[in-house]
Amino acid sequence: MGIYSIGKRGRVQWLVISLLIIFTSLWASVNLVYAQDIAKKDFLWSLKTDKATIYLLGSVHLLKSDSYPLDKNIEAAYRNCKKVVFETDIGGMNAPPVQAKMTSLALYPEGQTLKQNISPETYSWLEKKVTAAGLPMAQMNRLKPWMCALTLMLLELQKMGFDPNYGIDQYFFNKAQQDEKEMVFLESIDYQINLFAEMNTEEEESFLQQMLKDLEVVRTMFDSIVRAWETGDAAQLGSILAISFKDHPDIYNRFLTQRNKAWVGKIKDLIACGDTALVVVGAGHLVGPENLLQLLRASGYTIEQIPAHAEIAAPSRENLGPMPSTSDRGWRNNSEVSPWLYRLGSTRYASRTIAFSRYRKMST
Repeated sequence: MGIYSIGKRGRVQWLVISLLIIFTSLWASVNLVYAQDIAKKDFLWSLKTDKATIYLLGSVHLLKSDSYPLDKNIEAAYRNCKKVVFETDIGGMNAPPVQAKMTSLALYPEGQTLKQNISPETYSWLEKKVTAAGLPMAQMNRLKPWMCALTLMLLELQKMGFDPNYGIDQYFFNKAQQDEKEMVFLESIDYQINLFAEMNTEEEESFLQQMLKDLEVVRTMFDSIVRAWETGDAAQLGSILAISFKDHPDIYNRFLTQRNKAWVGKIKDLIACGDTALVVVGAGHLVGPENLLQLLRASGYTIEQIPAHAEIAAPSRENLGPMPSTSDRGWRNNSEVSPWLYRLGSTRYASRTIAFSRYRKMST
């Protein structure tokens, strides 16, 4: 069945969650009703030429432990690839220069506060949400609005049991490190940080207001988003994305269209080199207008979505990477909060982790 219709207020209300899923990776929304007989697919596509095989996997940047093990076709795509491509260098988030930059961009300078930079109405609304989350407002008052918004949303999703350590991109980043596979990054860390940090004052407050609305409904919708991803229903997710961004074409262009166009060139380079690669990006980049799949098809490539449990034909022996250890579960025990803010389709919460945790130390 289709999605429920919503008006302008609803579209605004889901925008922040859409960005978290994209950049993060994926979709805004409304409650979904799925037909019982829908054919299950994965959010995985294959592009094949005479010399190259490229798998494109839509990522959800935070999941629950019961999302694993993944469908065997996803694991096979990873096993068959020589290179794994991510939006940015997930491991680089812990570098001291990155942490220092995030702190400087996410916090107001000494003497300035959040209260001084947003309207009294927005501040009062925020204060109620912060108190409800069990946090002292003093610890939030130097965060800029965009970081405050991301912080509160992450905390709420974590209360619901969603964890960035179980995100698809974090999972495959850890595996690729373990298996010593070559990793390629589509964007620099600085570029992703600046997508948020370069918002102006009006855009930041609007972003925060939308997050406060999202908090009212996130518990009723995020499980539905994950179910949509698990069934590989790209058409449904594309419809949801279109509704969410209908009144925000500038944000869609900033966070999706321009990045997709830049990434296409890099994927074409992989194809030209005859690579076998797994490209892991936020699922929002694989649906909607001018998505990655659409742009690649417009360039003449044939792309097919792989049904769940379908066998993937292995490439020639020289293209096979090392087999992942089925006994390894080290990724489950990662004690650090993974930087999924920078992976958004995609939005990334490492920035929140770095800036907020460091500021808490400064304020206590």
